[in-house]
Amino acid sequence: MSSSIVTPAFDESALVTRAKHGDADAFSDLVKHYDRRVFRMAKQITQNDDDAEDVLQETFLKAYTHLDDFQGNSKFYTWLVRIAVNEALMKLRKRRSDRSVPLDEPIDTGEDEMVREIAVWDENPEDTYSREELAEILDQAIQSLKPAYRTVFVLRDIEEMSIEETAEALGLSISAVKSRLLRARLQLREKLTRQFRRKGDDAFAYL
Repeated sequence: MSSSIVTPAFDESALVTRAKHGDADAFSDLVKHYDRRVFRMAKQITQNDDDAEDVLQETFLKAYTHLDDFQGNSKFYTWLVRIAVNEALMKLRKRRSDRSVPLDEPIDTGEDEMVREIAVWDENPEDTYSREELAEILDQAIQSLKPAYRTVFVLRDIEEMSIEETAEALGLSISAVKSRLLRARLQLREKLTRQFRRKGDDAFAYL
């Protein structure tokens, strides 16, 4: 009678506790579990494979070095994201290729209740573009967002972190996260609408 191998469930809290007590294998398990997610998030922010790889390495190095500073008041991944975001934004500032708004700079949240009319896509873009083309168009639109907005969008809509987790990871208030997320979504909608118009879709001729 053959027996199937049961993969043990991932227990973040237990692994963190073991890692804090010097268990290198436990920290290695944490790295293996989260490295792809951290790399993907870093690449979305920096838009560069080499920078994302640097961010990944620096994030886990700092996490390991400052593991005793993690108090367990949030998820370990949330704490990890905060380190990664800081590293990614430092990469952007060093490159000086994108004039950004620092994440800790207050912004006007007057748009929270804003209602705007944006052109409606009369045709489904999927009927006109391939999945690869749509992915490229969306990626370019995300790249064009300012880092402060792009970071919130990546964490909330791509990484699917909650508003509360995003706020905690970035050190922002919930209202600031909501405001930046709204602006990011509106800007993406407008950029995508303009992109489809430039492609000469007949559906936009009379918008």
